[in-house]
Amino acid sequence: MCASFLSEQLGRVSRLLRSGIRGQVREYSEKLGATSELYGFLSNLIYSKPSFARARETACTFFGSDKVHFAAIDGTEYSQVFFDMVLFFGGAYASTGTLEFHDDAPPSVSYDSRILREGCGISSCIPLFLNQVAEVDQTFFTEESGLSRPLADEEVINNSRIANWIMTFAEFYLAYLFASRSPDTKIILMDRSLSNTHSSVLYDTSRRKLWKMCAILGFEVDGTPIDEEDLILARHRVVNAELNLPPPRGDYLKSSIVFLLERSDAPLTPRQLCDVLGVRGKGEERVKHYLKTLAVKGVLVEKRGRYHVAERYKDSWSRVRRVVEKIGERLFMEDVGEEDENKMWIDVGGDRRILTTLDLAFLTLFAQHMAMEDCWKNRKLLVGVTKDTYARDFKNHVIPICQRIQVFNDAPSQETLSSLPNTDRMLLQSFSIEFWEDVRPPWSLIEYDSIFPTIIPDRDRGVNYVLGARKNKTAIERLFLRTYVQLAEGKHDPLLRSNVLLVDRLVYHEFDLRHETTLPLINVYSGCEEPLEVIMYRDRKAENPIQNMLLCILASMTTSSIPEAFGHNKPLFIADKAAKWHYSLFKRVIDSMKNWVANNREVKRFIFYMSSFRDKRSEFEQARTK
Repeated sequence: MCASFLSEQLGRVSRLLRSGIRGQVREYSEKLGATSELYGFLSNLIYSKPSFARARETACTFFGSDKVHFAAIDGTEYSQVFFDMVLFFGGAYASTGTLEFHDDAPPSVSYDSRILREGCGISSCIPLFLNQVAEVDQTFFTEESGLSRPLADEEVINNSRIANWIMTFAEFYLAYLFASRSPDTKIILMDRSLSNTHSSVLYDTSRRKLWKMCAILGFEVDGTPIDEEDLILARHRVVNAELNLPPPRGDYLKSSIVFLLERSDAPLTPRQLCDVLGVRGKGEERVKHYLKTLAVKGVLVEKRGRYHVAERYKDSWSRVRRVVEKIGERLFMEDVGEEDENKMWIDVGGDRRILTTLDLAFLTLFAQHMAMEDCWKNRKLLVGVTKDTYARDFKNHVIPICQRIQVFNDAPSQETLSSLPNTDRMLLQSFSIEFWEDVRPPWSLIEYDSIFPTIIPDRDRGVNYVLGARKNKTAIERLFLRTYVQLAEGKHDPLLRSNVLLVDRLVYHEFDLRHETTLPLINVYSGCEEPLEVIMYRDRKAENPIQNMLLCILASMTTSSIPEAFGHNKPLFIADKAAKWHYSLFKRVIDSMKNWVANNREVKRFIFYMSSFRDKRSEFEQARTK
């Protein structure tokens, strides 16, 4: 009997699938095997066997005590069609505890009990009609203030990022609350990459032509409305004089001029500004151009060739901080009032406006800047931990650049690099297993500046020259340091090892900014040669007290008693469980709310028309099968 046409097609598809997967597996096995050639190179870049005594000493210097409180933050999001509306839920939750350092043993960790009842968390739920979603979500924005093309309801719902933005804002707002209002909390852990999020949100807020859709424009603080110049200044508001941030170069030069004049006791001439900023050559003309532009826009005031910040913008940052606090309080903490209201609506100059995801992106960025500022001010350790990452910056950026400038003299060739596993995580994980006797967890790769993923070698110029990887744009240097860690192995099988995690943290000038950790690079931007002073710990022998302390902290926070948390961060695992618990409760709330609406006399006659055709069909089909 001949096989049916359907059977032939299924057989062909299964053979294609098996052949394709087999080829991919073979190729990946070859890539994993290529890591055996890297022992001499990578073993010099992996730091292991952290010192507990040094970690305690660093903690006493950094925190002022060997016993500190910590908070680990994770978020959750959810969206659900609700008749003719979509409900968006987002929140952030924290697990807290205490960490105590010892001279001759790993730090001891104790967790606050009854986390679900007494733990810290913030959340919000926003109902929007289907037609409002495309108006609120910048995913669908165009520069002409309309939709790029007609969209089906299902497409709008599936591609909306409103819930994600609420969650992200909640996470950084909660981090800010711990950094500013919880003096005992000295360690803040976040379940995300700090540097990746910062670069991503900067990009999401970079399209000036869309800013006119921002609801926060015109939002008044003490009688002064927020304008575009406030947003421009706050986008690059990572001010740290000791780290020379923001750097006086590229897109950050304009902001660095204003922030320097803010700190100055007297008006400065262009020459004085260039001397303080260290700008030379063609860069001096850019400084003069920016000064004139800022004066025309009213940000600066020029008098007899000297410049100072206009009175309106002297308190620009404090005004922006107040906006973040007011909207954060409204979204996440205010209870319902006497009248029904949607917390996404705000009052701007007597008009009611709805917050867009572009507003939430700005608020997220500003909340991150506020958290970073207070962590620097209050000596708090801000750390991001990423579980599953496809990052390739160490392989594709750090190694080629450091090889070119001869920091890594024994680095593999470009041909060898192309034969290695595609991601840094798999590269380091396979290396750890290949040389399991010599590379024992917990270990950490050397720390390097978070600018590296955004730069590549400039092969048309000298060895120290680099280009921005995208349109010659780069991230801010000396802001975050990145590394990879592996924290645990099996007690009875040393080849059973936890996943490699991406970790990034804030830079702290007292520990990280030294001559031997600074790598001088040059970027040619708008015809000007601009120096990039990036931070790079060149090998495992480089003195790095923060990394030693952080590795001790992260290793002490692992657990082998929970299989799914093996080698991960237990505080973040607990925060994740708290977030998922609230997520499950919210889903039940939605189900009960549907029943409430369905039985509400005021809307009962409209229920049939409020439901979509698919919902009604599904309801009838389910009733028929019962």
